Amino acid sequence: MRMKATDVTAFAGTVLLFAGLVLQFVRYEYAPYIYLVGAVMFAYVQVVVSGYAGKNAVIRRLRRQQILGAMLLVFTGVVMLLWHRNEWIVCLAVSAILELYTAFRIPQEEAKEKKSE
Repeated sequence: MRMKATDVTAFAGTVLLFAGLVLQFVRYEYAPYIYLVGAVMFAYVQVVVSGYAGKNAVIRRLRRQQILGAMLLVFTGVVMLLWHRNEWIVCLAVSAILELYTAFRIPQEEAKEKKSE
């Protein structure tokens, strides 16, 4: 199976995002930049490339939550750069919860939608 460019971008963004997080914990000087590049790549795929054109209100709400989670990931990187303590962890936790929740709920709702058609 061949991966699409968007899949590669999302995967590379995720790897950079996690690498930046690990490096941030060991206080590497350029960790916020690595994290921010990964977060922007991941958010780009989530916000711009992935979309929903249907009329299901539940999926539309979940997509808005997913976009908010992606934007909070980027905001976490900005907080890492601006404030040099650990305030960014709260923002990261909120975005992780939103992303995790929507990652499970959107496919469930899409499967329900396909069944009802």
